Amino acid sequence: MIVIVGAGVIGASIAWHLASRGVRDILVVDRHDDFGGGSTPKATGGFRAQFGSEINVRLSLLSRQKLLRFPDEIGVDSGYRQYGYLFLARSERELEELLRAQKIQHACGLDEARMVDVREAKEISPGIGDPAVIGGAYCHTDGFIRAMQILRGYSEAAKRMGVRFEFGREVKKLDRSVTYVNAAGAWAAELSSVPVTQLRRRVASTVPTDVLPENTPMTIWPSDGFHVRVRDGRVLMLWPDNPPNDDVWLEKLLRFRDERVPILSEVPIDQQHSWSGLYEMSPDKHAIVGRDPQIENLYLANGSSGHGVMHAPAIGQLVSELMIDGRTSIDIAPLRPTRFAEGNPTIGSTLL
Repeated sequence: MIVIVGAGVIGASIAWHLASRGVRDILVVDRHDDFGGGSTPKATGGFRAQFGSEINVRLSLLSRQKLLRFPDEIGVDSGYRQYGYLFLARSERELEELLRAQKIQHACGLDEARMVDVREAKEISPGIGDPAVIGGAYCHTDGFIRAMQILRGYSEAAKRMGVRFEFGREVKKLDRSVTYVNAAGAWAAELSSVPVTQLRRRVASTVPTDVLPENTPMTIWPSDGFHVRVRDGRVLMLWPDNPPNDDVWLEKLLRFRDERVPILSEVPIDQQHSWSGLYEMSPDKHAIVGRDPQIENLYLANGSSGHGVMHAPAIGQLVSELMIDGRTSIDIAPLRPTRFAEGNPTIGSTLL
């Protein structure tokens, strides 16, 4: 028997991938009352392959293949729309860092990622009004996905193959006769000693507006993480601070807005449609995937550090391969759970 702890998008993906390989007697348990009780519905729905580490680029490329097949394979629209990601540089150092990351991306096969000058950046993302921007990096095949559609797709498809889901249930003690998967997201460290910590992130949403088009790319100032996207007729703005005081956080975010996207300055924030969620952070901001080094019958799928939804299709496939075949279709050594004890964390770009 396999018990997957966590019915979020990663847990559902693992369940479907195992069942699609013929594994039976799979149970997914979750402490919440229903699907979407954890972090999955809090995701803003970005998807990118523009990363500064090879393993994250490869995870994204594998996920992208699976997202493109999602309607045929799972029977659900994943919401994948190739509206792009645009990273903006305000200094030569930042521009050089984006270029270094892009060389890694090209080496992994993301040939369409390219550098842009400030004129083209403003054409691609028309809201940019930041006079300090000197250029950036852009990939048109990045874009957006729908977290709950992916979760529902995987879970319903898994149910059709006999996977069982139980809610309002916690696993506090591991049975040696059962194989477990820790897919508990921000609560992973409560099940095992995996080094995952919670990091609160907040999203500010405007009132409905057409000031920016729906196909505006995710536009990011990577030096401090301020970013802007459009979803369902509202503009979402994020700044990755862990705010002890939401009023102070919002005040600073609005200063960023007025300085960098002044076209939004007169668009009110809708507090009722703003929200917070939890990232599951690992020490090096890369996922932790593999067999637990201390518990033989436990596999880990944790610590995606804000990339869990976009990488869920890939992680589901890779965990299922590891459990069934003992090997994976891409090298996941950089994600091995033992890397921190070895003093060998996975390193990526400081901006990405």
